[in-house]
Amino acid sequence: MKKKIFVLDTSVIIFDHKSIMNFAEHDIVLPITVLEELDTFKKGNDTKNFEAREFIRFLDKNSKDHLIQDWIPLPGEDKGSFKIAMETNGIEKSAVKIYGSDSMDNKILNSCLIVQKDEPKRQVILVTKDVNLRLKAKALGIKAEDYETGKVQNIDNLPTGITTLTNFDQEIIDSLYKDYAVPLDMIEGKMEVSANGYYILQGDKSSALAYYNPFEQQLERVNKQTVFNIKPKNAEQAFAIHSILKKEIKLVALHGVAGTGKTLIALAAAIAQKKDYKQIYLARPIVPLSNKDIGYLPGDIKSKIDPYMQPLWDNLKFIQYQFDEQDKEYKQINLMVEQEKLMITPLAYIRGRSLSDVIFIVDEAQNLTPHEIKTIITRAGENTKFIFTGDIKQIDTPYLDEQSNGLSYLVDRVQGQKLFSHIQLVKGERSELANLANELL
Repeated sequence: MKKKIFVLDTSVIIFDHKSIMNFAEHDIVLPITVLEELDTFKKGNDTKNFEAREFIRFLDKNSKDHLIQDWIPLPGEDKGSFKIAMETNGIEKSAVKIYGSDSMDNKILNSCLIVQKDEPKRQVILVTKDVNLRLKAKALGIKAEDYETGKVQNIDNLPTGITTLTNFDQEIIDSLYKDYAVPLDMIEGKMEVSANGYYILQGDKSSALAYYNPFEQQLERVNKQTVFNIKPKNAEQAFAIHSILKKEIKLVALHGVAGTGKTLIALAAAIAQKKDYKQIYLARPIVPLSNKDIGYLPGDIKSKIDPYMQPLWDNLKFIQYQFDEQDKEYKQINLMVEQEKLMITPLAYIRGRSLSDVIFIVDEAQNLTPHEIKTIITRAGENTKFIFTGDIKQIDTPYLDEQSNGLSYLVDRVQGQKLFSHIQLVKGERSELANLANELL
């Protein structure tokens, strides 16, 4: 069986600079156009800039004694080779001519056509995270695929973090109400438990909300706690508050559709622990309009960023307005903001820092790549808690989807770990009108 040739698009490289090493024994072609695009990405502090720089360094290191238009062996055993495709013109069936534009995408398609012409006996496959580019490639007879490494294979199998058990042993439920906790040996054979799993137990006479504590190896009753006057309106919200307040859990993921209370619950539960942490950060990735950098927008940096941060300020104000202006809690929130004990900021401004004694809430985490999620979590110092919130079905970045975004990746890879808790919020609680829109529109 002949080795395949994979042609990599720029979108794959800025998603994962190590992608070139993930194609087993097959060979890799990089259109010269991709290098030109990477050159425009190399400056900046965003993750895509880091990925571009790292990949350029990789090429430089591994092509020192070679001409880049020749096949160059990739490092490691059972790896293929790579080369740069220099030409993008000079073929009869030209993407530039067919699509009427000499755009970067069309030049990359031409590189694929040239490789097909030069290697007629080998299968040539374009790998790109750009859906439209895949469609354009297929229209030209070029096989095209998404970059699959790191993708969650079956999004429907993602755990919800919550299990409902009907016809459950009433004695155990009674014990939970009487003693608060039930040891593991008492529930063995009656239910399967997972680390930091949440349970809705329904018996003949009553029901209970429960949590499996992997540190104490016992099933514990969960009470509906109010945090900074925000009351949980359903079991999911009660579980979310419990997981954020639980000191031993250092990493929490909350995902659900709009209006389920993810950000509000996370922020209220974080503020309720203000004495236990030096700072609370509430951050979100900036996804610019039309995928243009915020530098295109008028005004200073504050006026550019404020529109993206406004939903976070709205949640903070909602919590504050639960109190009268004369209440100490109302004044505490103002004071926390003034003293930078509570900071609402773009996520890009946090990268590179070491974070200790903080609660770090990342909103809209579905717009992050798996590498960005890893980069953020590896910033954790002592006594740091991360909370990621988002809706994996509402993605605003062009090269991510339900399976490849960082929030799905986090839940898929870290489930079952003692330090991690995950809750899927399903029931909308924003308003009847919002629920109507979610259900019917």
